[in-house]
Amino acid sequence: MGKTVLTEKEIALAVNRIAYEVVESLGDRDDLCVVGIRSRGVPLAFRLAQAIATVTGGQVPVGILDITVFRDDLITASTIPEARSTEIDFDVNGKRIVLVDDVLFTGRTIHAAIAALMQLGRPALIRTAVLIDRGHRELPIHADFVGKSIDTLYGESVDVFLSETDGQDIVKLKG
Repeated sequence: MGKTVLTEKEIALAVNRIAYEVVESLGDRDDLCVVGIRSRGVPLAFRLAQAIATVTGGQVPVGILDITVFRDDLITASTIPEARSTEIDFDVNGKRIVLVDDVLFTGRTIHAAIAALMQLGRPALIRTAVLIDRGHRELPIHADFVGKSIDTLYGESVDVFLSETDGQDIVKLKG
């Protein structure tokens, strides 16, 4: 089963708080975009963009980023994951991008996502937003906006369930 880390209400509060932090940090300008990392970063990116729009009164473009071919673990993977499409319908050049994922762990996913974004152009800046920061970095990567930081053991897992993909909103810690 696992221990509940965030409930549905707490996830919503975290996303709203991150939206305010993004606006406070990056301002309310037309060059702000949100990009979600497949898979659970995508619904969180749409939720964050909606929350930012509620705060600012303006729309925020949202993109979907697939990082499969940029992962550094493909050589050692027993099965090759299926690459899916990146869907970014705006020019990333000169944009201020908030890169969204569900859990920040070693930093390797964010590293791959930055590499993937840089293949598309040259953003003015990239900031990261995560629902959960669980520590244990292997790379010098950090989240600029965090829903909740939790202490975990390396072997534990953090499972994020979202209504868009899993039918419910809850975050669980399993040992």
